[in-house]
Amino acid sequence: MLSLAILLPVVGAILLLFIGNRDGAKDGLIRTITLAVSLVTFGVTLMLWAGFDQSPTAETFQFVERAPWIPAFGIEYSLGIDGLGLMLVVLTGFLTPIALLTSWESIETKVKEFSIFMLVLEAAMIGVFCALDLFLFYVFWDILLIPMYFLIGIWGYDQRIYAAVKFILYTMAGSVLMLVAIIGLSWMHHAATGEYSFDLMKLYALDIPYNTQWWFFLAFAVAFAIKVPLFPFHTWLPDAHVQAPTPGSVILAGVLLKMGGYGLIRFAFPLFPEAGVSFAPLIATLSVIAIIYGALVAMVQPDMKKLVAYSSVSHMGFVVLGITALNVQGVQGASYQMLAHGVSTGALFALVGMMSDRRHTRLISEYGGIKSVMPKLTAAFLVITLSSVGLPGMNGFVGEFLIMLGAFKWDPRLVVGAGLGVILSAVYMLWMFQRVFYGPVTNDHNKGLPDLSFREWAIIAPLAAMAIVMGVFPNAFLKPMEPAVTSIVQRIQSHTSATAHLSAPDSTRSHPPSPGPTAPAGYGGASPLTPASTRSHLFAPVGGAN
Repeated sequence: MLSLAILLPVVGAILLLFIGNRDGAKDGLIRTITLAVSLVTFGVTLMLWAGFDQSPTAETFQFVERAPWIPAFGIEYSLGIDGLGLMLVVLTGFLTPIALLTSWESIETKVKEFSIFMLVLEAAMIGVFCALDLFLFYVFWDILLIPMYFLIGIWGYDQRIYAAVKFILYTMAGSVLMLVAIIGLSWMHHAATGEYSFDLMKLYALDIPYNTQWWFFLAFAVAFAIKVPLFPFHTWLPDAHVQAPTPGSVILAGVLLKMGGYGLIRFAFPLFPEAGVSFAPLIATLSVIAIIYGALVAMVQPDMKKLVAYSSVSHMGFVVLGITALNVQGVQGASYQMLAHGVSTGALFALVGMMSDRRHTRLISEYGGIKSVMPKLTAAFLVITLSSVGLPGMNGFVGEFLIMLGAFKWDPRLVVGAGLGVILSAVYMLWMFQRVFYGPVTNDHNKGLPDLSFREWAIIAPLAAMAIVMGVFPNAFLKPMEPAVTSIVQRIQSHTSATAHLSAPDSTRSHPPSPGPTAPAGYGGASPLTPASTRSHLFAPVGGAN
């Protein structure tokens, strides 16, 4: 089933190669085939969800497939999903047809090439969430960079080449660091057992010295922090979003950013728990900075698309904060927030794209009074705006609540920064909504704008419905993920004596051990907002006798 979900888009892309479209006459056929393939793939992901065993006694990874690939180096074609991977695979299948529908009128040149890149991108994204072999994971991770690079560079806006090159340089830099760590893990497995292996379950069982964990965790964490993106690795994201075509922005915000959070949960913290726990305060500090910084910068943006891009920096800061809390509530909230952000921010980019297609501008100052001209689009935009700001009963509320609950159990001071981010998100989103949609029509170009078409309803209605369903029935999405999240948190606890970090009251906490060449005796759960003087050792060289 997992191979089918990956191969269907690949087969669709190969099929498109045999359709000639030099005169553009067959663009409609190409779009229809691409959309049909993506819908069938979405159907397969729903079948995976329907067949997923959610009972407490079920295996952690299901639908497992294994086949030798490069036996000499222990590399396997190994696929499997737990609840966390399942939900992200379903999200990918859900958003891809929607992204393709947004391209129906906005992408007018090289339609065949665009469609092929979109299908290859979907296959690689699903592969990332299914791979249980780290080498295979890395292959999928790097493959998806290529179609996104071309989507931005060919079909983007004026500064598309700059944005595409910046995107590829940032993400490739992180990928190379991760590859070094992956090779190092396999070499350590060979030293311990006499055979190379990239199998995630076998690597989980490795007894890795603390100083080695320190470096390996840093390599993985930087790669995933760039992808999230976490402050200060975020600068590629606004450029990529603003210059990307609407379908590229939908996929970039909806799925690609989630790979950073997924990587932290699946690989970085479970593989290197002692180092991860020691780095958690620093990463949590950066996440709180990202929450507030992203919101403040979004507030002053004159471009709607750039505003939504910086809001992603803020919202993904919540995801990282939940992960670093290292308790079930925090990690499960982060996992849920990745789904919620994919739906709401993907919808925001789609709506901004619809307005840009009509007016060929995204500047807030060019709008005003749109509510009287396009009441249906206004209503849809309002629903998604309320979802984005975390209104109770909408999907954004559930994830933020669980993250803040998990962070409060770690250190209540974290919730102050996160809570400020929630307030600021309401400020910049509602202020933007008021300026664009309310008041008199100040620009004559806006008086004759058409309201939502049938195709646009097909884009926004599922997203708005999902935002409400996720807010009213969150357990349908939380329940499949809970066993996976619990297993990961328990693994980290068992390796780090992290009970105090997860639940001890503030008065009983001790400071965390220094990340350095000696293994920590335990983790007392000090606040991630520990003064910088106690964290300066994070940047000291590691190695030699302590």
